[in-house]
Amino acid sequence: METAPFTIERTYNAPIAKVWKAITDKNDMKQWYFDLAEFKPEVGFEFSFIGGSETKKYLHLCKITEIEAGKKLTYSWRYDGYPGESFVTFELFDEGDKTRLVLIHRGIETFGGEGDFARTSFAAGWTHITGTSLKEFVEKTA
Repeated sequence: METAPFTIERTYNAPIAKVWKAITDKNDMKQWYFDLAEFKPEVGFEFSFIGGSETKKYLHLCKITEIEAGKKLTYSWRYDGYPGESFVTFELFDEGDKTRLVLIHRGIETFGGEGDFARTSFAAGWTHITGTSLKEFVEKTA
């Protein structure tokens, strides 16, 4: 089983402040990510959301473990009722009027690697989220 972190990189035609707001503001997040009841970009803040495939939904339990304002956000990611714990990091790099995002999801192998927890499922999900949902959200004109 592959244990290397899943990493994906994208560059957006949007300033870093706009991308940071998109990944830390719950009203922005529900337009491209998941509908969170509450979200505060501070270490120790816990949040949850429902997500999954067409056939099965999972309660995701997350806790922010690292914040570097405007640059980096890391939170734990696990599933209610299932073993395993992983960590998702969004790291932003200012490239003038563009922003480079590096997303790293560590520890996905702790979920067992079957079905919805297969590495390919995470890859497909993050590819869509970073390459389509978030990209379209931050690049549309306000």
